[in-house]
Amino acid sequence: MASTADFKNGLCLVYNNDIFQIVEFQHVKPGKGPAFVRTKLKSVRTGKVIDNTFSAGHKVTTARIERRQHQYSYKDDMGFHFMDTSTWEEVALPEDQVPNNDLLQDGMNVDILFHAEEEEVIGCELSQFVELEITYSEPGIKGDTATNTLKPATLETGAIIYVPLFCDTGDVIKVNTQDRSYVERVKK
Repeated sequence: MASTADFKNGLCLVYNNDIFQIVEFQHVKPGKGPAFVRTKLKSVRTGKVIDNTFSAGHKVTTARIERRQHQYSYKDDMGFHFMDTSTWEEVALPEDQVPNNDLLQDGMNVDILFHAEEEEVIGCELSQFVELEITYSEPGIKGDTATNTLKPATLETGAIIYVPLFCDTGDVIKVNTQDRSYVERVKK
């Protein structure tokens, strides 16, 4: 159990039969009336963000979430299969629990989230950046780098993202997995 005085960004708590992570919070002490805490909570399972207000001193049940490193093995009709790099146990996750799964490469390391008290798999998080090769892109025009114009590019995993005009087939680029955006070209 924790009270509102223990709130901090990243704290996981059980609320409405779901596990939420505190994204941001603010203690408010109005001139009239009791103090309260305004929070923005993100569901660990679904990613949905809600706003909630707790009265000061309110007790909440905390949840212990563990991140365990797993390696992506393969995909079949049961979902995505990951292997624990320390115990060699395999975990299968359905497609909806693996965000941006079209950016996954064979052998890529990911963090699998576990609810520690119940040993329940909650979700999967890719590393923030991945390096992938462009397998197809329309040819760019030399010298056309003055504007922020983007074009679609197909990556080696089959994902399609938008890249600047100067990126060509065969280039290796860094992609942000949170918002699927181009970051930079990688020199090999």
